[in-house]
Amino acid sequence: MVTVDIDGTLTVGHGWRFLADRLHRSAEYATTDAAFFAGEESEDIHLRRLLTIAEGVPVARIEEVLSATPVLRGIRETVADLRSSGVVVALLSHNPGYVSGWYARTYGFQDWDGIAGGDHPEVVDGTVAPAGPVRTDKLGGLRRLLARHPAPAREVAHVGDANADAAVFPHVGFGIALNSSSPEVERRADVALHTSDLRAILLKLAAAHPRPHPEG
Repeated sequence: MVTVDIDGTLTVGHGWRFLADRLHRSAEYATTDAAFFAGEESEDIHLRRLLTIAEGVPVARIEEVLSATPVLRGIRETVADLRSSGVVVALLSHNPGYVSGWYARTYGFQDWDGIAGGDHPEVVDGTVAPAGPVRTDKLGGLRRLLARHPAPAREVAHVGDANADAAVFPHVGFGIALNSSSPEVERRADVALHTSDLRAILLKLAAAHPRPHPEG
């Protein structure tokens, strides 16, 4: 299995910044982003405040913005190449289903996970509903993906750019820090890569030497 983050990994820059700009809610994004990076907000609070940016917006409008969001080249080709080799390719992201599901449908990812507490409906009558008590949960998402697509953790590679991705790397067989701006994230990865084309990960995955005993 290969799991891939979305924001800052598949997207050029943070996808929610682009979304906020297009929805004329840039100030809301800037406020929570500054508070998060200043250590004044936890990742869970940051997630919930990001989700408020989309509240009350028709999903059709969200999808229009997603289709215009700058992304790396070669996403669809990379996913197709991996799937043709029998690899399950999934999104491991803190994005809600109306975002992760769009990326999965558009680019061929087979599944997605990464947040918890999502029993509250995300969409009501075609419009984004107020967020329930969701929290960031990439490690739980990884466990749930492995339950749905059984594989040893040592046979999983994760691709991401942020601290939440660095926290996943020890729990899988191989980690790629992709376009990360954090030296610490790159240090914790097996490979650090900067590229504008996702197909560059294919050579790294082909040459990978997975850790035999990832952390449980």
